[in-house]
Amino acid sequence: MPIIIKDSSDVSKLGRTVKIDKIRSDDENPGLRDFEASFLRLLEKVTNGSVIEISYTGTSVLYKPGVIIGGKISHDCGTARAIGYYLEQMIAIAPFAKSPFNLTLSGITNDNVDVSIMKRGAPPLGGGEINFKCPTIRALKPIGFVDDGRIKRIRGIACSTRVSPQTANRMVNSARAVLNRYIPDIYIYTDVFRGEESGKSPGFALSLVSETTTGVLFSAERAANPGETPEDIGNRTAKQLLSEIRNGGCVDSISQWLVLLLMVLCSEDVSKVRVGKLSAFTIQYVRDIKEFFGVTFKIKQETYIQEQESSNPSHNYNDTLLLSCVGIGYVNYNKKTT
Repeated sequence: MPIIIKDSSDVSKLGRTVKIDKIRSDDENPGLRDFEASFLRLLEKVTNGSVIEISYTGTSVLYKPGVIIGGKISHDCGTARAIGYYLEQMIAIAPFAKSPFNLTLSGITNDNVDVSIMKRGAPPLGGGEINFKCPTIRALKPIGFVDDGRIKRIRGIACSTRVSPQTANRMVNSARAVLNRYIPDIYIYTDVFRGEESGKSPGFALSLVSETTTGVLFSAERAANPGETPEDIGNRTAKQLLSEIRNGGCVDSISQWLVLLLMVLCSEDVSKVRVGKLSAFTIQYVRDIKEFFGVTFKIKQETYIQEQESSNPSHNYNDTLLLSCVGIGYVNYNKKTT
């Protein structure tokens, strides 16, 4: 989807009008999808003065940004995409709002497309709900997050809705069978939902998070598709987590874009972060950042030895990327103090 910047002034300035053309223009079903239109409606709710114009065919969108106001807002996300699709973008803008966010989103909480949250609601009918609260800030400080440390523990949550309570235990046992060979400090909670808390459809999912000695978090999660067993979910999620750990860095692949965006919005000083393999989404996102903010990242490849504390220490040679940039010094003028 080509992006056309209407304002030809200094690219570091914010508040410019953006036009997106040729949205799936060659598809049999061209234009915006329902969940994308729903996200634009949410964007209208959390801002004041925004203007969104969608062409008759839905293949073109004109967006004139307003002021991020925040406050108490509710939104039904539908069932086409999970709540995580909407929440990720709100996390990026909420700190710069006029008033603290108190956002309630309802819909699907667990699938294999978007990040998960709770109260749980499995596809296809959803029924889940979350409440997101975020204070406001005036400005961001530069970061230097380059020491990824060593894995010291793994935690997780195995959740199930409208299925046998033993389903969660089966996921835990399957995941531990893989992870116990890597590190002994593992604890996976079981979260069995019943009644109104269980949403409208049966389902089960597993979320795992590893923590290093320097506070780095790597995450992995999977939700059950039709025909998948709890053992399948436990095994695949554990291997997905180990893959994230093997990539190294200080940020997992699903959070790379958010860290890079906040680095760009920092004060006019150098920020650095170490990441593993860049995802295809992040690569395109770095290009978009240059287009919108005029900020170019310096990328340096480094090879280092990763040592894991265990009964059988092992050394792995990992290639990581050191990304650095100078922030644009964005200030939230709605907030008078830091």
